[in-house]
Amino acid sequence: MQILETVDAFRQARRALPSHAILGLVPTMGGLHDGHMSLVKQARRLCDFVAVSVFVNPMQFGPNEDYTKYPRTFKEDMSLLQQQGVDLVFFPSAEEMYSPNHRCYVEPEGFDDLVEGQCRKGHFRGVATVVTKLFNVVQPTHAFFGQKDAAQVVLIKRMVSDLNIPVEIGVVPIVREADGLALSTRNQYLNPVEREAASVLHRGLAYAQNLFQKAKKDGKTAIDAEMLPIEYVSVGSKETMQEVSKVDTVDGAIISVAVKVGKCRLIDNIVL
Repeated sequence: MQILETVDAFRQARRALPSHAILGLVPTMGGLHDGHMSLVKQARRLCDFVAVSVFVNPMQFGPNEDYTKYPRTFKEDMSLLQQQGVDLVFFPSAEEMYSPNHRCYVEPEGFDDLVEGQCRKGHFRGVATVVTKLFNVVQPTHAFFGQKDAAQVVLIKRMVSDLNIPVEIGVVPIVREADGLALSTRNQYLNPVEREAASVLHRGLAYAQNLFQKAKKDGKTAIDAEMLPIEYVSVGSKETMQEVSKVDTVDGAIISVAVKVGKCRLIDNIVL
């Protein structure tokens, strides 16, 4: 497994691969867990070579968010990736990705108007910019993302389509703990009491899904009584994440939720 810290070093390693090779990219911010490993395993199944980026992207954090505290577990991450047979790891610094003269960004129109975008102004600009840069550096044929970040998945699919980026996007289902809590690097912020409370998140979503499947109704009100104090509940289109007042029984929708448990912000979603 090669660990490459600069754009030039990665590009040199990329050029050494066979020209016809199917290369899968798994973009991460580190703090790896079984959810990330499910992405790596999918890439390993479908691709000749697997690259993983480990980069805590400052552009997608707001001024009052946890950029400086975000878990950085390089040694443990590399051990996990080695076990999965990853071929290339791109581990750049912030200075390598964003020079002092960096001036160009990818602005995804309309995403700041989504409920997640309203709560995290500039977040999707940061995501779109860094993923575009990673695609340019890595030149993957395939890239893999988790369904847990549903709005991010919609954004990246839109960006790849609109900008004619020749990358096939794979979406991997959410990996959950035994009690339903979606795996997240930020779960380690939770103390035992908060961790127990957080399990309510998936139960509320599952209740809404069950209600919809039985009654074919708008599931938004179904989780109100189940939830912790919430930042938002959104019933949105699977294609755009824009909110819908009624759920079409053919097209379905995604219920997405964000809550604050202690100092930890958690997101989750479920498909109707």
